[in-house]
Amino acid sequence: MNAATGAAVIGLDLGGTKIAAALFAADGTVLDRHTRPTPARDGAAAVLDALAAAAAEVDPGGLASALGIAAAGVVDPRSGMVTSATDSISGWAGTALGAGLADRTGLPVACDNDVRATAGPELAALADRHGSLLFAAVGTGVGGALAVDGQMLHGASGIAGHLGHLPSAEATGLPCTCGATGHLEVIASGPGITAHYERLTGAPAGRLETVADRAAQGEQAAVHAITTGARAAGRVLGGLANALGPDRVVIGGGVPRIGALYGDALAAAFAAELMPPLRGLTPVPPLFGHDAAVLGAAALTTTLPLHHPGALR
Repeated sequence: MNAATGAAVIGLDLGGTKIAAALFAADGTVLDRHTRPTPARDGAAAVLDALAAAAAEVDPGGLASALGIAAAGVVDPRSGMVTSATDSISGWAGTALGAGLADRTGLPVACDNDVRATAGPELAALADRHGSLLFAAVGTGVGGALAVDGQMLHGASGIAGHLGHLPSAEATGLPCTCGATGHLEVIASGPGITAHYERLTGAPAGRLETVADRAAQGEQAAVHAITTGARAAGRVLGGLANALGPDRVVIGGGVPRIGALYGDALAAAFAAELMPPLRGLTPVPPLFGHDAAVLGAAALTTTLPLHHPGALR
């Protein structure tokens, strides 16, 4: 994975429920894999311990020269800090992710938020190394990554790319998890679409798949909830495309997998926003599968600052 040194690299993907780890050879071949539950309710130190244990599990021979981690939350890759986080991992905000993991593993560590790391291979795959990318991950929340002229944008405190907290007309008046109102996430995410359906019908649905099943059976409230969320996402992404001028727009996450009803509504709303030079640009699914996050995490070691053992002492 590190062609410059010929050494192996570890990639870690930290989510609210699962840690995934992989050891990559210098040529990108996966040498070993491991998954374990995230001890999300046990505090930041326990999570860092579990990450270090996952790294040790995939590299018992100590082949790796560095470690990259794609982590939930707002991550500043320069400071190595988790600058903001939801309560999906208790006490995660304020964690010294880079230095803490370096101390536990003895390896230099590069870190970034999970969506930017996942988008990294998509950016690298562009034909033009100075290409631009708009990447959205629509699932439990709405995350994103923005790359302009070949450079991933990180922004102050690592907050760049949080697309779910852009204003959306369809979400007007609805409270967001961030404390504001009217943000895209509360109408376009999986829970947002489900909640909209429940507001329309007064009936519980519980999960997006239930709403999708009812839409497939022709229930109009379910169709309306899904297409409203899709149109909201399409409009916001179309406006961002006008601002950024991307060569490629990628829509990942679990929500687009519910089918054409969602995808067609999003694509139509996206197209309706585009300025003439961008007409013909269409959202596409990710190129990379389940390995995207750990692959992108490992690649961070070649593009971002490394945090070294001993920094906390």
